[in-house]
Formats: sequence, C-alpha cells, structure tokens
Amino acid sequence: MDISELTKRMHELVESKGWYAAESKRPQTPRNLSISLALEAAEVLEHFQFREDVKDKDELAGELADVALYLLQLASVTGIDLEKAVLDKIAINHTRTWND
Repeated sequence: MDISELTKRMHELVESKGWYAAESKRPQTPRNLSISLALEAAEVLEHFQFREDVKDKDELAGELADVALYLLQLASVTGIDLEKAVLDKIAINHTRTWND
C-alpha cells in the first residue's frame, strides 16, 4: 500500500465520522490538524519517559499510526504531495553535512 492509498483510507474514515461536515465539532483545519499532530507526537514521547526501552510495542504502534494519520491528513488538506515532499527532502539531505 502506498501513501495515496493510505490517504484515501484516512479520508474515508474522517468522512464516515462526519468530521468534514461544516457543523463538525472536530473541524479538520490545518491549524487543528497541526495541533493534533503535535499532541499525538507527544504521546509517542510518553512511551520513553523515564525509560530507554519500549514497554508496550502495540501501544507505541498505535501512537505512531495516529501521528501518521494526522500527517497524511494535514498534507492532504493543505494540498501538499507528501510523497514528493519526502523524496525531495531525502534528496536535499543527501547534499547536507552535519557536525558529528
């Protein structure tokens, strides 16, 4: 499955919940999606608070999936081709150097 298929499935879920409706209590705006993305990323961090290892891989997997879903949706609603953006960034990073 590729990014476009994942994005399609994400849109189907959001649509089925009514979150794209004008009167939705969960408006799917770039601002709201950005906040949700950051909050979910923070939940990933909670899995490593005061520890170095992963206590529950299934719970961590769920949090990573939440991050991915919000990222896909944010890219989609802002008209960004996430696959292209990732590939472009990889190309840029190949030319960069970091101090080790």
